[in-house]
Amino acid sequence: MRGGFGKFDEMFGEDGALTAAYADYNVWFEQQDPKLLQRKDAEAEQNFRRTGITFNVYGEDEAEERLIPFDMVPRIITAAEWRRLSRGIEQRVRALNAFLHDLYHRQEIVRAGRLPERVLRGNDAWLPNMVDFTPPGGVYTHVVGIDLVRTGPDEFFVLEDNARTPSGVSYMLENRETMMVMFPDLFTRMQVETVSDYPRRLARSLAACAPGGGSGRPVVAVLTPGIYNSAYFEHAFLADQMGAELVEGSDLRVVDGRVAMRTTAGYQPVDVIYRRVDDEFLDPLTFNPDSVLGVPGIMDVYRAGRVTIANAPGTGVADDKAVYSFMPEIVEFYTGEKPILPNVETWRCADKDSLAYVLDNLADLVVKEVHGSGGYGMLVGPTSTREQIAEFRKRLEAKPANYIAQPTLSLSTCPIFTKKGLAPRHVDLRPYVLVSPHGIDITPGGLTRVALTEGSLVVNSSQGGGTKDTWVLKE
Repeated sequence: MRGGFGKFDEMFGEDGALTAAYADYNVWFEQQDPKLLQRKDAEAEQNFRRTGITFNVYGEDEAEERLIPFDMVPRIITAAEWRRLSRGIEQRVRALNAFLHDLYHRQEIVRAGRLPERVLRGNDAWLPNMVDFTPPGGVYTHVVGIDLVRTGPDEFFVLEDNARTPSGVSYMLENRETMMVMFPDLFTRMQVETVSDYPRRLARSLAACAPGGGSGRPVVAVLTPGIYNSAYFEHAFLADQMGAELVEGSDLRVVDGRVAMRTTAGYQPVDVIYRRVDDEFLDPLTFNPDSVLGVPGIMDVYRAGRVTIANAPGTGVADDKAVYSFMPEIVEFYTGEKPILPNVETWRCADKDSLAYVLDNLADLVVKEVHGSGGYGMLVGPTSTREQIAEFRKRLEAKPANYIAQPTLSLSTCPIFTKKGLAPRHVDLRPYVLVSPHGIDITPGGLTRVALTEGSLVVNSSQGGGTKDTWVLKE
């Protein structure tokens, strides 16, 4: 197997020499029959189709559901690399929780002049209903996904924070199970940290966040919008793996000051709701009156401290890309430390000078909507046509505060398996973090998303990306 992939490749390094992370894997790979690997590749796709691991694509008339492509070459991270990443992730998640508490209480960071009030003013994700209320256990972000990118041997950056309802963990688990079934000898040869216990850890972490005063084991339920939601497979999968109930809004009601779910024996009180329903639809009495996805009166029960909602309503303000641009200041303000994991350099288009720079360099930058997600509403300058850039320029000039811009990073690549052998593709990484009053629990690995189109930097599944199993090597 040879290098020469260009940029920084995590298997072949900057100079084409095999990296320490992939040394054992390379020995194994060289011993494999290429035809056998081709059969394994087809077998993996059949397995995913059989399991029903799909996602819905909104706004498209063709196939309502798609299979997320899976690549069977693992993304491998050494124990030393993971130690540093874990420290940086924990620091950032602690800061995010402290930041959210402050935003809904004294707003000391605004008073200190470290965060402009305009970032919050007019931000739809900031909920007045959460002001002066502290969630049970003081936890706002019970489940967090921190999107990371790599540009060199020791250069990791945070690309995005997912503090509202991070998705994708079911693919992390199914990717690992598929790899263990297909290549059990690899896991005998290489010592890889486990991820399969994530559902158990999630259930334990959520139960630890239950309101005080209850008796017995806390009852946990997963609230889903229903079968037509793009992540419904994941909602059902996690509920099943946790031993929790999967419920829709119509299964819940407020009974005697508690949220209760319908069972064959009547309505049973629920202590913790892992909601996968957006804030706007949670409670038609508080938010959108037309919502049929939520539970009338749930916010009153929540503010009375008689149910835990994970993640807390109003956490979406931390996902805002304008807030992201202030994360270095936020981390330092609440931890007293410099960020271990830096942000990607970011220009706030709300600032006149930054806007001028961005407009002059649109062809070289990535421009994103501050409230956007999923790879939508963005411009990747180097891969866009003149017409696309001109159209985006008009949108940017009309509403500059809606956008931030970042340089086009030379994202690291990992090899994927193709019929012609290994080929480099750009990747990112979403580690999953659980937060409870007992502490912060980071699953060793996470979901590696890969841009399967050669040269593409967009890894989102909705934009043609795939996934890989992520291996963190044991010491």
